[in-house]
Amino acid sequence: MSRRAVVFGAAGQLGIELVRELQQRRFTVVSWDRSKVDITDPAAVENALANYDAEIVFNAAAYNQVDVAEKEPQAAFQVNALAVRNLALACRQVDAQLVHFSTDYVFDGAARHPYVEEDPTHPLGAYAVSKLAGELYAQAYLDRALVVRTSGVFGPGGLTTARGNFVELMLRLAGSPNPIRVVEDHVASPTFAPLLASRTIDLVERDISGLFHIGGGAPISWFQFARLIFEAAGLKPTLLATNEREYRTPARRPKYSALSNAKMERSGIAPLPPLRDVLTTYFEARAAAVQR
Repeated sequence: MSRRAVVFGAAGQLGIELVRELQQRRFTVVSWDRSKVDITDPAAVENALANYDAEIVFNAAAYNQVDVAEKEPQAAFQVNALAVRNLALACRQVDAQLVHFSTDYVFDGAARHPYVEEDPTHPLGAYAVSKLAGELYAQAYLDRALVVRTSGVFGPGGLTTARGNFVELMLRLAGSPNPIRVVEDHVASPTFAPLLASRTIDLVERDISGLFHIGGGAPISWFQFARLIFEAAGLKPTLLATNEREYRTPARRPKYSALSNAKMERSGIAPLPPLRDVLTTYFEARAAAVQR
C-alpha cells in the first residue's frame, strides 16, 4: 500500500518537483496551492489534513520576496512562521511527519565556510527572521519534523511560475544589448529543484528527521554562476562584476551563505553533482518544456 503525502505550495518550482518525484516513487499524492488551501488559516489546514489522513506533509510554500518583506514584515511572518505553526499543529493532530523547507538566509554570512547545521544562526532581515521562526515552530510542536535548509533554488518550473528564477532572469537580460551586472562578493549554493526534491524524499524514505542542509554543492558567487549559465546556454552577453557597495538592496543579505551537505551525505544520501552538469540538465529540461 502506497504512503500518503500532501504537498503545500505545489505550484512553485520546488512543489512541482516534489509532486513529480513522489508520484514516481509510488506515493499517493494530494497537492495544494494557495488557491485551494490557505495555510495561514489554521482551520483550513486542520480540516484539509484531517480529511486526507496524510502520513507525510511537505511544506514548499513560502513568502520569498526578500526586499518587499522589509516593508511588510507581518505578511512574511504570517506565511513563513505562523503558517508553519498551523501545519505543525495539524500534523500533530493526525500524527503526520512535517517536512519543511528553510533557507541559507538564517545565517549572517560571517563564517566564510560552508555552513553546517550546528553553526549559530543570525538572520539579517525580516524575511530571514520569519524563516528562522518557521524552523522553530516546526521543531517546537513536533518530535519528528524534517527541516531542510537550501539556497538559491532553480528548476524548470521557473519557466511558468510568476517570479521565475535566477537562470531565467539571466536569459532575459541576455536578450538586451545592455551590460549585465551581477554581484561577485556574494557566495551561495544554488540548488537544482529536482535534486532538492529527490534528496529530501531520500531522507523521508529512510525515516530520518531533524535539521539538514541540502545546497547545490561547491560554493559559488552569483557572478560566477551567471558565467556558467551563459556558457551552458551558448550565449556571450557583456557580463560585468559588481559588488554589494554598488548594488544596494532594501534588505541585507548574507555575503557568504553556502551550505555544507556533509550531514546529508553521512546519512547515506548521494552527493549533488557539479553545478556545470546540473545546468546542462536544466537546459535539456527547459528545451523539452518549451517544445510541449
